[in-house]
Amino acid sequence: MAFAPRMESRIQGFSVIGGLKGHVWDGVVADLWDVSCAEEAGGYYVSPDPRLFVTLKVDGDGAFFVEGARGELRRHDRAFSMAYIPAGVPIRGRVEGLRRIKHLDLHFDEAALTRRFGGSLDREALRVSRFQFCDDRIAALAGLIATECDSGLPMHDLYGEGLLNALFAGLFEIGRTDGPRRRAPLSRRKLRLVTDYIDAHCLGKIRLADLAGLTGLSETATSHAFKAATGVPPHRWQMQARIRKIQAMMAHEQASLGDIAEATGFFDQAHLTRVFKSIVGLTPGAWMAAHRRQ
Repeated sequence: MAFAPRMESRIQGFSVIGGLKGHVWDGVVADLWDVSCAEEAGGYYVSPDPRLFVTLKVDGDGAFFVEGARGELRRHDRAFSMAYIPAGVPIRGRVEGLRRIKHLDLHFDEAALTRRFGGSLDREALRVSRFQFCDDRIAALAGLIATECDSGLPMHDLYGEGLLNALFAGLFEIGRTDGPRRRAPLSRRKLRLVTDYIDAHCLGKIRLADLAGLTGLSETATSHAFKAATGVPPHRWQMQARIRKIQAMMAHEQASLGDIAEATGFFDQAHLTRVFKSIVGLTPGAWMAAHRRQ
């Protein structure tokens, strides 16, 4: 079965100009959007598949802002400003001061990416959000992919596949290797520093840079070493700690699930429910029912 993106979105204030254009390759769907923007244009987006957002043109003196669930706010106000959103990560986007924006969205299947690169692909890199970055090589490749989407006479699919392979290799820093990479774990002392910090601040915004400051390593090395020591990336550990606090709140307080979601850094009750079930294996309601029976 061909891959199809499964984006859930709630948008307002955007009008498509000239119709949606795109192209489909093996495990990748490219959508080329050209939209006019009303004053209050914006939306909520979440997908079970990772995606890359590439700004191609902006018309106006403002910007398109991307906000993550932990309050990370990033500004896209020029061509080839990019955002990488991992699978399952919700974002909000809003326009300020733009009349029009043209952008490329690349939705892709993790299994297909693994088929492309095998053991050379570091799966942890797919879990790291990058809500605003620039890279000249990736920008050039994204521009060529956008041209393919916009062309009435696209090149052979092998041309597009080559562009995608080069783009993904740059995006996820994929090099040659004879097998899966083995990462050195954090020392016991550094791991305790990091886990204590995450547990103490799990309801707020934790930046990877904060954790790197505790370990003395780079942000990427900290993330890899943490997962090597615990089996999960730092953000997953934070979500687990946050859910434990939420379970305590549900067991001892009378607040509604919507109020708890707002107080603990989630977008809404639906977002909290998805994360809760992914970690606990039950919805909040089912967990409460089981807790009462104990």
